[in-house]
Amino acid sequence: MNCTLRDADFDDLPAITEIYRESVLHGVASYEIEPPPLEEMRTRFSAITADGYPYIVATDSSDRIVGYAYASAFRTRPAYRWLVEDSIYLAPEARAQGVGKALLAELIKRCTALGFRQMVAVIGGAHPASVAVHRSAGFEHGGLMKATGFKHGHWLDTVIMQLALGEGASSAPAPDAYPATMRQ
Repeated sequence: MNCTLRDADFDDLPAITEIYRESVLHGVASYEIEPPPLEEMRTRFSAITADGYPYIVATDSSDRIVGYAYASAFRTRPAYRWLVEDSIYLAPEARAQGVGKALLAELIKRCTALGFRQMVAVIGGAHPASVAVHRSAGFEHGGLMKATGFKHGHWLDTVIMQLALGEGASSAPAPDAYPATMRQ
């Protein structure tokens, strides 16, 4: 599927909310049980973008949003500031069409430019397609947490994958350096 990637904005949130709703109700990528309402998705979007993290959407040839991705803090303690977690969600018709791969590649590019050194994927349900798209982008297996979520009547495993960005761990950051999202 040919898609166009661009920054997400507030007007995109109804479509983003619907994509996430479908994923929560029918998938295992998110361990949420009840889909959050639009207002909660607005709050989440505002928090992520206010911190300067990238949040992007993929649109099809009709300019309809078919997927979205964002990076966010993995943890809030200061030593984690060089590490981001990626999140990617697709509309059902966009799955297995290269949209997730395009979103991930763009997210990697943007996070590298912002100065982050590592990206982690926390893959709910050990979803094979998500594992495959991350592997194709160079992520390495970082671990398996068994039976970490209970959804749709069964236990779900979580796969952790990791990708070095830029110089990764080959050098220490400058003592006063911060990723661009933290230079405010």
